[in-house]
Amino acid sequence: MSRFLLAVGTLWQREVVRFYRQPSRVVGALAPPVLFWLLIGSGLGASFRAPGAGATSYLAWFFPGVVILILLFTAIFSEISIIEDRREGFLQGVLVSPAPRASIILGKVLGGTTLALLQSAVFLLLGPAAGLALPSVGALGALLLVLFLLAFTLTALAATIAWRLDSTQGFHAIMNLFLIPMWLLAGTLFPLAGAPGWLGVLMRINPLTYGVAALRRSLAPGVQPDVPGLGVSLGITAACAILAFAAAAWVATRRPAR
Repeated sequence: MSRFLLAVGTLWQREVVRFYRQPSRVVGALAPPVLFWLLIGSGLGASFRAPGAGATSYLAWFFPGVVILILLFTAIFSEISIIEDRREGFLQGVLVSPAPRASIILGKVLGGTTLALLQSAVFLLLGPAAGLALPSVGALGALLLVLFLLAFTLTALAATIAWRLDSTQGFHAIMNLFLIPMWLLAGTLFPLAGAPGWLGVLMRINPLTYGVAALRRSLAPGVQPDVPGLGVSLGITAACAILAFAAAAWVATRRPAR
């Protein structure tokens, strides 16, 4: 247990330290989603009204989707370090230590999760500019739990993919092919209500849909009343976080470092 915790804490700290030494990663993870929010939100604001949104602006309705996009970008940028560490020989050195591979994965994932939480918290401060009130003290706990589960899930998925690849170009290609469509079909740009039948089915089986629903319930409960309840959404998101980490740990034990 001591070896497990030492490996987790060391790699967790390393990810955070590397982040502070690479300030360009902050710009890369925050700037594109903020630009998407401003451009798409302003462009569609006059012509799009989400069902059940009432007088809420599209900037406010699109706000949770941008939070998810920040978590997604941070997961991509943080877990690409697995490929870089393998190329530089650091990962091979870690793998020959007595630490279990599950602890190595957990340390990397928790480091990326921490960075995602910090960056999404910065963006949440822009909520009042979109007409969203800052969460109360009582709602803050639920919001932080939702953000943690979403960040952990996306980072674990990115780690699962990165562990199997040796090319950063291939990693970006697969992430764009896999996670970006998940984001688009999660009720971020358009709601489930009114979607065509086949598209609605894809949105309902998309696990990220329930993460977005939980985030909407935490930020603005009245914005989209037709989404699943907070309890159901939290349960599904937590299950996805466990499955994503189990997949990452399984891949790490099955595939040797090269």
